[in-house]
Amino acid sequence: MTRIASRWFSSLIFLAAAGTAAAQTTDGQWDATVNVNGVVIPFRLDIAGVGSALAGTLYNGDQKETTTGAEIVNGSLVLSFDHYLTTIRATPRDGRLEGKVEGRFEAEKYLSDYPFEAKPHVEQQDTVGNAPSIAGDWIVPYDSAKGEKAWRLIVRQEGTEVSAAILRVDGDTGALTGRWHSGGFLLSHFDGSRPLNATVQPQPDGTLSIQLQGPFSPTEKLTAYRQDVALARGLPQPSDYTTHTSVRDPREVFAFSFPDVNGKTVSNSDPQFHDKVVLAIVTGTWCPNCHDEAQYLVQLYRKYHDKGLEIVALDFEEPEQQDSLKRERAFVKQYGVQYTYLIAGAPSEMWEKVPQAVNLNTWPATFFIGRDGRVKHIHAGFAAPASGDFNAQLQAEFTQNIEKLLSETPDVTTADLARPLDIESLP
Repeated sequence: MTRIASRWFSSLIFLAAAGTAAAQTTDGQWDATVNVNGVVIPFRLDIAGVGSALAGTLYNGDQKETTTGAEIVNGSLVLSFDHYLTTIRATPRDGRLEGKVEGRFEAEKYLSDYPFEAKPHVEQQDTVGNAPSIAGDWIVPYDSAKGEKAWRLIVRQEGTEVSAAILRVDGDTGALTGRWHSGGFLLSHFDGSRPLNATVQPQPDGTLSIQLQGPFSPTEKLTAYRQDVALARGLPQPSDYTTHTSVRDPREVFAFSFPDVNGKTVSNSDPQFHDKVVLAIVTGTWCPNCHDEAQYLVQLYRKYHDKGLEIVALDFEEPEQQDSLKRERAFVKQYGVQYTYLIAGAPSEMWEKVPQAVNLNTWPATFFIGRDGRVKHIHAGFAAPASGDFNAQLQAEFTQNIEKLLSETPDVTTADLARPLDIESLP
């Protein structure tokens, strides 16, 4: 396992040209924070290059999120992550960087500004004493609005350093990284989205006390139990990602008809999808877990498209994004998306636009459709690499289902289902 990033300390190399004459370059390492409604969230930010080569990098554990654009404007650094609609603006002042992060981090706010600060990096000394081992899989009882009774906590540990993720039915928190400090593990995450702090404290009875701080997180403390302990106590288990969502009638063809980004209507009855295995993804570029999945879907499309796989994203964007589709366009470019992207409507319209689905309440949701146009399998949410073995299990499930469907020859094809009935041929 690569060295897990520290919660409190990170690096920032800031290269900037100032003035209209000679270029002034400032090198350094910085520890960055964003303040979301009084919650100060540390994160790692790297900047390298000058001029057109200037680029910034945020981290989701071992995964990187790079800028879609970076520039110096009137002596201030501007880092754009347009695929998240997130922008960092920072000005050097008294040996520090000060500014703001603009982004959509709260349910009731479209875009807001949040204080940003960075100070020169100081290498953190190893904590005196040994940190207790919390590595492994844990069960976190929690009644969610999506009908869940429990979440998972997945922890990797290397000495005093930890990388963890809370996995819900719709996906994970991203990698929460940090280390042991004063009786607890202090963890945080910010990769351009889902800012979150987590304090994890081992208890005498072998459980973990978890306090989350950030948008969309519970305010009450949570308790995590080792998997075997949870089973022995009969505690509720996390939802099954493969049965959470279903369809009202498995004999019904999965139908869609929405415009692409250029306004051209694309439907399931188009020749593009005839006799093909199709993954239909209910998604939105405002959804961090949908970003996680898209990067994997790009790999699947590259591997299986020539063998008969089509992927179509049914994209639900906020009303504020419907005209420009700025984030959607940046998302497609950033991740190299080659599969079909359709603009299905606003998030509040999801149930109306996908009426065949039952208990559809996760972003994303992936429908596996056979050559006959009918849904064969559904996977709710997406367990990203931060979820460890659960990401490996997901990849095995996806590839197994795709290869199985590609190998099948249906009695009725999508072309047959789309063909008008010939009354005269009936007996």
